Amino acid sequence: MISIFPSFEEKAAGPLEAEGIEIFQINLGYRCNLECRHCHVEAGPNRPELMSRPVMAMCLEVLQRYPIPTIDITGGTPEMHPDFPWFLKECAALGRRLLVRTNGVVLLEEEYADFLDLYARQRVEVVVSFPHVDPKMTNRQRGEGVYSRLIEALLMLNKRGYGQTGSGLILNLVHNPSGAYLPGLQNSLENHYRQALREKHGIVFNQLFCITNMPIGRYLTYLQQTDNYEEYMTALVNAFNPATLESVMCKSTLSVGWDGKLYDCDFNQMLGMTVNHGAPEHIEMFDLNRLATRRVVTGNHCYGCTAGAGSSCRGEIA
Repeated sequence: MISIFPSFEEKAAGPLEAEGIEIFQINLGYRCNLECRHCHVEAGPNRPELMSRPVMAMCLEVLQRYPIPTIDITGGTPEMHPDFPWFLKECAALGRRLLVRTNGVVLLEEEYADFLDLYARQRVEVVVSFPHVDPKMTNRQRGEGVYSRLIEALLMLNKRGYGQTGSGLILNLVHNPSGAYLPGLQNSLENHYRQALREKHGIVFNQLFCITNMPIGRYLTYLQQTDNYEEYMTALVNAFNPATLESVMCKSTLSVGWDGKLYDCDFNQMLGMTVNHGAPEHIEMFDLNRLATRRVVTGNHCYGCTAGAGSSCRGEIA
């Protein structure tokens, strides 16, 4: 299909180039106990893709060799990987900033409940997907009954010290719009979340990250099925903000896929767009100098990271 939108590099007035590797993001696989409507990974309980132990060992070898300051573990939901407890402990022993992105409700399942205490013992920053404080909107996006289970999971994390002042245990939440529109201002939404969750449930957290839904994966299917694709892409292109180009996450992040392939970001991973322009494409060929200064592979989905206040795995960027 011929695109009716200007290419991203044309809009950005040239290619993007990495400026180092500050975040080493590791995707352990696409298995998840939920099948959320907005999921760019298209994760679900029947996805077979899981990172092998040898690839995990390669990741650890790279981290041991190079002082990359942040380790960001994602999925699917990482807890469903059978080797995750071992891998998490090995990562924690490196003494870096360590984040785990989870759907939250998996922690209520008996098989994975031990992660509540394991995260606290290893001082892991926990990032929980929490699309909206309105139960109907969250359930519509993530499945019936998910909102109440999320509340239960957050209360259990709070009980272990997460989000509590002075505990040092960081609990961050992620907001994704539930429809074909951009997120609101992060600061305003964070204040709204903080007040609503405290007053209704006694829940506290550290930060809210607002992430724009990318027009890929299951969210792309939703846009197409509802005849919203062209309108949504038009909104992203029209909201392009050149000020975001200085801080887009691909400039400081390297994404490792479940099979060891390397990507500029998790979104490129889902599109099969490995790093290019002479940079090594697999973890076994890791070369810090070439990867830290690589030219970024872009596409029209990149408008999602540069619209409005911008979007990254850490929320707004401008």
